[in-house]
Amino acid sequence: MRLPLWTGAGSPKRWAVRLSAGLAAAAIASAALPSGANAAESKPVPKTVSYAERKAVFEEIGSITGIPWNYLAAIDQYERALSLAMPKKRPLRQGLTAIQVPAPLWAGPGNPNQADTSLATISLFGGIGRDGNGDGVADPSQDLDVLSSMASYLTSYGLDPADFRVAVWQYYGSLRSVERIEQFAGIYKHFGTLDLHRHAFPLPLGSNYSYRSTWGASRSWGGFRIHEGTDLFAPHGVPVRSTCYGVVEVIGWNPYGGWRIGIRDPNGVYHYYAHLAGYVKPITRGDYVQPGQVIGYVGSSGYGKPGTSGKFPPHLHYGTYRDNGFREWSFDPYPHLSKWEREERAARRAK
Repeated sequence: MRLPLWTGAGSPKRWAVRLSAGLAAAAIASAALPSGANAAESKPVPKTVSYAERKAVFEEIGSITGIPWNYLAAIDQYERALSLAMPKKRPLRQGLTAIQVPAPLWAGPGNPNQADTSLATISLFGGIGRDGNGDGVADPSQDLDVLSSMASYLTSYGLDPADFRVAVWQYYGSLRSVERIEQFAGIYKHFGTLDLHRHAFPLPLGSNYSYRSTWGASRSWGGFRIHEGTDLFAPHGVPVRSTCYGVVEVIGWNPYGGWRIGIRDPNGVYHYYAHLAGYVKPITRGDYVQPGQVIGYVGSSGYGKPGTSGKFPPHLHYGTYRDNGFREWSFDPYPHLSKWEREERAARRAK
């Protein structure tokens, strides 16, 4: 059952008063992401804005509307991930929030003025644009107006998790979008922070390993295909570590990758670890992991039915895949592996 559209817990001015403290510190800069679509990580939020301040704004909105802060954070982060995946088609929105409400949804699909900011005509045409800062207009360039509009839209469907899923599906029109946002919400709830952009090299730096760029090389087993990752050769049984914060999306046998595990990070990147000898027990689908956490062990499994092993030297196949909400594609992880290795060595020397 849909509830009446929420209009700001009484009045737009109440929004402005209750959220002004958080916005004063945070709205002056955006949490910028790198411009390249092949980036596996986001740059840190500029020092003028902290993750804690952004989280505080989401929490304040939640206290007014009943929407859990991690739901709002997940939608905001999903919009950042979309801009990261499609930087030319969908540049990052500058400001406290990255949420971009499409003009037909903001102003109303039948509104002849798709740049409308009038509350009266937006309401007349069924748009979701709201006035969140008390200035009398619904302006999509204003952070509070955007956040108020999104909160109003979500609460119009109800506050149960099932209602949230329906609202997200109706907004984005993609089950993949629903899955990603729910994954992000779970990650934020589990770790309790937005500051989840640290990475780790997938093998212990003290172990014996070697790797080079092999992305795009041809592979013949199972039909012609390219190599969608980097092979890190190491002795059988060397611990394999998560490179990121994230949630285990897939675990189990794959004819190509053998015993493999897939982890989705808060930027929407899928991290693929293959040819493992086994897993750290009791890791399972839906578990949350952090950088450096051991998830399995180097092996030589794959290229056959479950249990097949030894058809090639032991190594970790590490791949990364970008998601734009409708499809997923691989990109070369080698530059990031090299970067994370350097950063981890530098951090060890600094101790």
